[in-house]
Amino acid sequence: EGSDCTHPKMASSEGGAPFRVGVVGYGKLGQFLVNRMLEAPTTFEIVFIWNRTAEKVTQDDRVAALYLADISQAAERLPDLIIEVAHPQLVIDHGCDLLKVAPLIVGSPTAFADEAFETSARAAAEQGKNCLYVPAGALWGASDIQKMADLNTLTGLTITMRKHPSSFKLQSPLKEMNAAVKDGDAETVLYDGPVRALCPLAPNNVNTMACASLAAHNLGFDKVKGVLTSDPSLTAHIVEIEAIGPQDADSDKPFSVKTVRYNPAKVGAVTGNATYNSFWSSLQKAAVTCKSPLKGIQFC
Repeated sequence: EGSDCTHPKMASSEGGAPFRVGVVGYGKLGQFLVNRMLEAPTTFEIVFIWNRTAEKVTQDDRVAALYLADISQAAERLPDLIIEVAHPQLVIDHGCDLLKVAPLIVGSPTAFADEAFETSARAAAEQGKNCLYVPAGALWGASDIQKMADLNTLTGLTITMRKHPSSFKLQSPLKEMNAAVKDGDAETVLYDGPVRALCPLAPNNVNTMACASLAAHNLGFDKVKGVLTSDPSLTAHIVEIEAIGPQDADSDKPFSVKTVRYNPAKVGAVTGNATYNSFWSSLQKAAVTCKSPLKGIQFC
């Protein structure tokens, strides 16, 4: 995601002061991002960390003083940028309020599958003073998909995700279907249908599909297709994306682009190895632009 984002002269706020960042969520990904920011004190200043379980923050001596007990008090810490890496329900409950405080990086984009939240969040980002950032993560070609959607030339989009069964965190009935997949079994398709219905069943696993549905705004969550496959032979997270465009009048064949992303991951890991660094790059990119007058949803 853009090598210029890591340039030390670009990754600094106006007047050379560090970017003031609030962090919502202190799980593995939140801790990784905090560690990277602590290693770059001239570029980033962490002004608060909120986490559902307070002890995760307060028992870490490096950041205990930064703990924010009440997320509604985020504005008091004066952040330039807020990054959420907690849970989609938290985004649904607090996302629009956080957006009033500062530009917001939504690390749990399956929240947008909630139609009421998507509508209110898009309106707030278009009409308010702050934009929404969505990390592209495993979605290669996000800007190209968005361009086709802008031109209304995107006619179909399918995202297929393949993972080891232990890498899924699912809700019923997919949870039970996945639990039945044993070592040595052939791959099993757990879901094949609209992304909107899949997001609440696999909120931690299908962020890429949610990003794609946001980029493909002329199709949206109801017309973008998601396929979730459980494969016990895998030691990676595999994401296949197929975008379909207009039909060619002469050949009667449509324009199409297919990509395959192979991200090595330990068995049982929900987040692949490359995803952590991708989020770090997204945070840097958002920091560079967060004081610009951007509107709407921006991919970073």
